[in-house]
Amino acid sequence: MSSGTLRRNFLRYLGVGGAGAPLLAASSQTARAGAAQMPSGLGHLFLAREGRRRRSSSWDRTGKNADRVGVDPGATAVIADISGAGCIRHIWITIGDEEPGYLRRLVLRAFWDGETSPSVETPIGDFFGVGHARVSNYWCLPLNMVTGGGPQARNQAAMNCFFPMPFARGARLTVENQGQMPVQSLYYYVDYEEYDRLPGEALRFHAQWRRENPTKPSIHVADRSQNLIAATKEIVNLDGKSNYVILEAAGRGHYAGCNLSIDHLNPMPNYGWFGEGDDMIFIDGETMPSLVGTGTEDYFCAAWGYPGGLNSMPYHGISLAGPTDGPAPYSGKWTMYRYHIEDPVLFAKSIKVTIEHGPANIHASDYSSVAYWYQTEPHAPFPPLLPVDQRLPIPDRDSLRQFWRTY
Repeated sequence: MSSGTLRRNFLRYLGVGGAGAPLLAASSQTARAGAAQMPSGLGHLFLAREGRRRRSSSWDRTGKNADRVGVDPGATAVIADISGAGCIRHIWITIGDEEPGYLRRLVLRAFWDGETSPSVETPIGDFFGVGHARVSNYWCLPLNMVTGGGPQARNQAAMNCFFPMPFARGARLTVENQGQMPVQSLYYYVDYEEYDRLPGEALRFHAQWRRENPTKPSIHVADRSQNLIAATKEIVNLDGKSNYVILEAAGRGHYAGCNLSIDHLNPMPNYGWFGEGDDMIFIDGETMPSLVGTGTEDYFCAAWGYPGGLNSMPYHGISLAGPTDGPAPYSGKWTMYRYHIEDPVLFAKSIKVTIEHGPANIHASDYSSVAYWYQTEPHAPFPPLLPVDQRLPIPDRDSLRQFWRTY
């Protein structure tokens, strides 16, 4: 292999890593032909760029200061409707809504290149990294929320996304209000770059929300007539058929990570920890997973449970935490995240990402998640989004009552 080929391959590799957006090391001849160059991240900031910065926002077209839109029940707000080639670089949203659980009642969708089946479909709060229709002051490289004090108590936050989202012929982003009350204030920015054309190897961004409530347990942990620890150790789970499914996708692409939200309803007696469920990832039609982990906290890059509770790191962390000690340790509502920015999981034909709900799937708890990935189009149809009443979080009092039932 020539040194020139090695260099080109290395530059292509750099484009897949870094901040997750392609770096197209086009020659000057290619650049003159009009190919879009899309360097990204601090390490690439000195490179010249092609394209033009654009924005779709909720600014007041009268020139006054009512820089927001309302969304009636059952209505859909179009927050971006873009023609041509480009790449969304940043989304900022904040919402004023008095309806409880509105962060799960409002649905964010994105459509690329005129498709009729969305590539993004998720309750809006979960998309930005916190489940259970809650907000939290946290950050990571691709997502964050900014809140505190009174706004946090009202479940209001500034929400930001920095996942790059390329498109060749157009992009359409919407927010649907599936609640029963009007959204009084939807503020938004959708910042994007406009190109002459998009490189053919650019994959499309996808995000999908799922929930299983409750998960199906492999044993009954309330049965105190047996030695539950010994019984759990005897359960064999090699094929992951009863695992919680985070993602199933068909096509060529790479998995970019997830957030996982757990409301722990079914602990073992005197043992509140909800973890030790192994992640299992099946690539290109495997019947047995080729990537198998060692425990829930291990996949999310922690250890020994979650002793620190809430924490924010660039690629992994806990964006919403319950108690780690006291009378009901690891009860309540949790959200954890792991984003494969530096280590995307590649697939050529398909991928299935799963995780056990407790060791050997012993827990019957509330699991929900958002998976993020890039792939070729067309994508496989998403499972139907659950209706609103099946998306809303369990009231805290009911959650704790269920926790104590087996603890």
